[in-house]
Amino acid sequence: MMNRRELIRTAGVGLLGSAGLVPGHALAQASFAPRAPIVPVAALPDRLMRITVCMRPFRAAGPRIEREAIAGKQVIHHYGHGGSGWSLSWGSAMQAVPLALRAGAREVAVVGAGAIGLTTALTAQRLGLKVTIYAQDRFPDVRSARATGTWSPHSRVAMDGAVDPGFAARWEVMARRSWAMHQAYLGRAGTPVEFLDRYMLFDTAPSGGKDLVTLPDGRTDSFVDYADQIADITPRSERLTADQHPFPVANARRTIAMNFNVNALAATLEQEFLAAGGRFEPLTLASPRDFARIRERVIFNCTGYGARALMGDTSLIPVRGQIGWLPPQPEVRYGLFYRTMAMVPRPDGIVVQDIGPDEAYGFNQANETPDPAAARNAVEILASLYRPRSA
Repeated sequence: MMNRRELIRTAGVGLLGSAGLVPGHALAQASFAPRAPIVPVAALPDRLMRITVCMRPFRAAGPRIEREAIAGKQVIHHYGHGGSGWSLSWGSAMQAVPLALRAGAREVAVVGAGAIGLTTALTAQRLGLKVTIYAQDRFPDVRSARATGTWSPHSRVAMDGAVDPGFAARWEVMARRSWAMHQAYLGRAGTPVEFLDRYMLFDTAPSGGKDLVTLPDGRTDSFVDYADQIADITPRSERLTADQHPFPVANARRTIAMNFNVNALAATLEQEFLAAGGRFEPLTLASPRDFARIRERVIFNCTGYGARALMGDTSLIPVRGQIGWLPPQPEVRYGLFYRTMAMVPRPDGIVVQDIGPDEAYGFNQANETPDPAAARNAVEILASLYRPRSA
């Protein structure tokens, strides 16, 4: 899921460069091509068709990727990606799967069928391993199904004061690998991945700086911000003049953003997994001792926020995120960020996310009960952008 800091940073930095798109210096001097007319979203609170809540599985030290002997098995933990699970999934899997190869595995199990579980399973298959996924739930019942669906590789992925000295470099490798892999799904049937315009709108000029959050032990820290490390592959934004957009705001910028149509992407990944000989087996694990019930000797633990209960891992902190869903509007081909609201159009509905006033919003909140008032407020903020400009 998106966060405020990432969206604001998107409004000011980034070039398409070494990813083989457009040289940064050339793009910096080029104007963006004219866009199609902006079709208003039918943003009425009574059109809300559902509200979903997701628990981002955050670890201050970053994702847990390590091997541990449990119940006679070699368990490779691969969880704790915060709001960056879909975005970092492929690159993270490329750091986890070699641990199984070093253990001499030829057949492996993956526990969990969300974004991390599916991409771990596919990565293992591509490296020659036979894979079975064991899971209590599959799409659309996993938490990954409730993601906003936007490329956000450093959205609440770690804390500045908790990461080890090599984490930033590992993160960059993950982000670059994932960026490239996701682009392999562009143009596929069902449009699992696509690029859409995004408008960042502000009543006043956005300010810099980091927001501090309070950890459960009382310490304060800030989320890592590694945007500069991948500025060469991140689409830049352009500032718009008042006659270049219809929105009633003082400051507007436009960029282009990678978006995941989560339902289509998950279905595509499941089909690829099955076509390569993979199998799904229903299984519920109550404690680490239950790993002994799995036939394979090497097991990837891709249980996301579920690992907090399964492993007793209190380093996992929930970061609550809620989105309201409006009916699909295929003619809407752009996303928005304004005040405490972010909107992303998808084939399965218009996602309207309440992102809160700062980075602490939703932090250490494990309540998954929908908040209809917050959903309606986000829709009303969206609706305000389509009202006539004040004189």
